[in-house]
Amino acid sequence: MAFVKDIFEKNFIDYASYVIRDRAIPELADGLKPVQRRILHTLFETDDGKFNKVANVVGQCMKYHPHGDASIYGALVVLANKELFIEKQGNFGNMFTGDSASAPRYIECRIKNLARDILFSPTVTDYVPSYDGRNKEPVTFPAKLPLVLILGAEGIAVGMSTKILSHNVKEVIEAEKKCLRGQKFTLYPDFATGGLCDVSAYADGLGKIVVRAKLDLSDEKKIVITELPFGSTTETLMNSIESAAKAGRVKISSINDYTSDRANIEIKLPRGVYAKDVVPALYAYTECEQSISCNLLVIRDNMPVRMTVTEVIQYHAEALKGILKKELEAERASQMEKLHLRTLERIFIEERLYKKIETQTTAEDVDKAVRDGFVKFKKELIREINDEDIEHLLKIPIRRISLFDINKNRSEVEAIKARIAEIDSLLSDLVSYAISVLSAIDSKIDKEQKIRHTEITTFEQVDKKAVIRRDTALKYDDKGNLGTKVSGGKPVLQVSPYDRIFFMRANGMYSITSQAPEKLFVGNGMWHCCLGDKENLSAVLFTIIYKDPKSKCAYIKRCRISGYIMNRDYMIVDDDAEILHVDTRERFGFKVNFAKKGRVKATSEVFDASSFSEKGLKAQAVRVSPKEITSVELVDDSVIDALPKEKDAEEQKSLF
Repeated sequence: MAFVKDIFEKNFIDYASYVIRDRAIPELADGLKPVQRRILHTLFETDDGKFNKVANVVGQCMKYHPHGDASIYGALVVLANKELFIEKQGNFGNMFTGDSASAPRYIECRIKNLARDILFSPTVTDYVPSYDGRNKEPVTFPAKLPLVLILGAEGIAVGMSTKILSHNVKEVIEAEKKCLRGQKFTLYPDFATGGLCDVSAYADGLGKIVVRAKLDLSDEKKIVITELPFGSTTETLMNSIESAAKAGRVKISSINDYTSDRANIEIKLPRGVYAKDVVPALYAYTECEQSISCNLLVIRDNMPVRMTVTEVIQYHAEALKGILKKELEAERASQMEKLHLRTLERIFIEERLYKKIETQTTAEDVDKAVRDGFVKFKKELIREINDEDIEHLLKIPIRRISLFDINKNRSEVEAIKARIAEIDSLLSDLVSYAISVLSAIDSKIDKEQKIRHTEITTFEQVDKKAVIRRDTALKYDDKGNLGTKVSGGKPVLQVSPYDRIFFMRANGMYSITSQAPEKLFVGNGMWHCCLGDKENLSAVLFTIIYKDPKSKCAYIKRCRISGYIMNRDYMIVDDDAEILHVDTRERFGFKVNFAKKGRVKATSEVFDASSFSEKGLKAQAVRVSPKEITSVELVDDSVIDALPKEKDAEEQKSLF
């Protein structure tokens, strides 16, 4: 058993690690999940400037992603709809209506040049073998922008999840520039569907936001939804409005969807109802307002880490300088190599060193002749000559030697030296260079993508109790049913569908429902029914008069109900007690009728309920009289006014 347990524990840890790092949580370095990275890598490899069938791209990507074509296709559509890296052709769905994309064989895509500017840099990219070892794929792309904030992400792993909201690309670039300059910056989410957003609790990416649909109220008899809140489509939004209308929370006449490339939902109102009266209910009971919690969880240094938006920008500002430094150093090395080869070619041809190999008969002699020829020009060389250099010189065709242009060679050398000097200058001030690179990327982004779509604002949370109307009758019939859909019963209360309801049955059992019941059997005989809110219920003083089954005496209990669990039954007195009367008045009179026994002369006695003290819900009841009783009757106030004033509840004997 211990062996099996060890196997399960190891396999679970491996599985959890795989799901966290390789599927659900994005990498901080390039903001991509593995499937997104593999899609972009495939598009870079297959790019020929023409559109490719998505089905073909998916098939090519399966060389790197071993989880089936469906996951690749779905991820490609989502990534393409971000419209940052992939150019689309065909029906890729509609983010407003929620309509899905066409089949992969009908739609086409290709990589944008912007993706190369931001992600593609093979000289500084680390590659690893693919899952079958036949190909190589990037560990991460050297991203020049914090894509985790621009694209956003959502994923559920083992024991953790991430919810990263998308941000405006131009604002992210400006924030990174400010970070490089050492200035303060603030970033807030931006969504392609538009809408309104309250970011007062955003907490730099670790809190929550409240989003609302944007409404056109220019016509008081009609409401037009022109922008959707994040996370909603026209279909889900209309369904929520229709459900609210059926439940009586929102009063509408009709709702129609005219959405195309922009959201347009028209809500017509019934006679006597105006737009300003309906708006609060739309925000309270439909998807027109939603609260979204954020959790900026990413993979950093191969580990899941929670970060703030500010920390992500700071990380990428430093990472950008590192990427640019590596690219410049790689280019400088390439330019130095090019300069070295141009110098070799010039000396080899100008000094006629190639003449020395004409009389050589073996490869070794040729090699030695070339090396010896360069000895006296050693100071002009960038580095020592190696075998590859000699091979390069020997492959120069005769035509090129005969047509060799000294001036052209010198101009190329000067250009190379100028570029090397420029690279050295850029390396000496990476901050300024990084800012210029970000500005260049910004200039290549489409203007439409740089426009902020979501309006940042603040608004008060709508109180559902304040907007709902208590215009539904709660009825109780002679069959013992209580509810809003009980027919033929007697109205008890005017309620809303979301009011809590308190009721006490004939046996003293009481309950508080979480909302007004449609039809609930409570039994024949109900002592009391009222709204079950704590504020309302705690204001009610219950007076319970009951008969103890053992002593046959009358007892009284005066208390308030404050703490409770909804939809749970409670007993106000002992289970076997016979409840004679329940009242909610502060003062009333009642007469106790005694059983006729032996020398008992008095057949009844009148009491003032207010003379008995109010106690806690769990406190014991007070005995009214030591005599056995038969019944209890209510009396007029004039009767209790005539009672002796000295009678006090403290004189009554307790049960114990």
